[in-house]
Formats: sequence, structure tokens, C-alpha cells
Amino acid sequence: MTKIHIIGGPGSGKSYIAAKLSKMLGLPKHELDNFFWDQESEYFGSQTPPVKRAENLTRVLRQEKWIIEGVYHSWLEESFRQADYIFVLKTNVYVRDWRIVKRFVLRKVKLASSPRKENLKMLIDLLKWNHQYDGDNLVKAIKLMKPFKDKVIILTTNDDVFKLFKKRKKSVGK
Repeated sequence: MTKIHIIGGPGSGKSYIAAKLSKMLGLPKHELDNFFWDQESEYFGSQTPPVKRAENLTRVLRQEKWIIEGVYHSWLEESFRQADYIFVLKTNVYVRDWRIVKRFVLRKVKLASSPRKENLKMLIDLLKWNHQYDGDNLVKAIKLMKPFKDKVIILTTNDDVFKLFKKRKKSVGK
């Protein structure tokens, strides 16, 4: 059984890593944005009620294996407790800025799908939040993960995750 939790700022590579690990290890992946934001609301930016959000998370945590990825931390203690690995992505903030802008442009020219209609104000707000993430949200998340520090792996490049699992596959195959 493998249960993986991936946390990091916007543009850090969470979705990319989750998708690649999902294929590589045959694990179902779950994006926390789909739990946090109310996908059924007609109003953009509506949050899912906390009770329903917790029910959705509990449904995933009951599975034998999973990958959960997102920027959130305050309501995820049980996910951290159950995870075999907690990957904390500390990607350089300017690399994240570049990825955020690139993703925005690709969505605007319809070369990438978008879960919602994005505008320039939203891009600017996300870039501002990105610059606050490491000093605020990530610090709080790491503090919350302290009881699970033996499972926490802090990474600065995405390739380090794949190297770890390739090594693990080789050692299991011996």
C-alpha cells in the first residue's frame, strides 16, 4: 500500500508530480481543490461547506492507496497521519511564478484546459499569494506535520520524487 500526500505552493509541480506518480505506481490521485472549492456552485470562488469537504476527504482516506495533492494544510491532519510519504515541494518562488504565468497563457490560447474562467486580476492575485505562501501557509503546514516528521520529505526539484520511487522499485525487484 502506498499513500502519498503532496503539498506545495501554486505552480510548485503538485499536479504534475501526482499525475506522473499515479501512472508510475498505479495509484488514484485526488486534487484538494476539488474538495475545497464548490464545483456545483454557480458562483466562482464558493467554498465547499467544511462538513461536506471532510466527508469527501474521509472517502479518499478509506481507500487502500491514494495520492492527495494541494496547497491546503489546516484540515488535513488525518491525511498526514495516514500518509506513507509527505512530499513538501519548496520550489523556487520565481520558478513557480513562471509556471503560473505559463499555465495562464496556455489556458487563454486554449492549449490547456481550465477548470474555470480566469482573468488577469485572478492571475495577479495568485502571483501575490504565491510570494506569501512560503512565509505563511508553508510554515503553518510544516508545523502541523511535526508529529509526522519521519514521513516528511522536503524537495526543491520535482525530479527528486521520481528518483526516490525509481530507486525503491529497483530495490524491491532485487
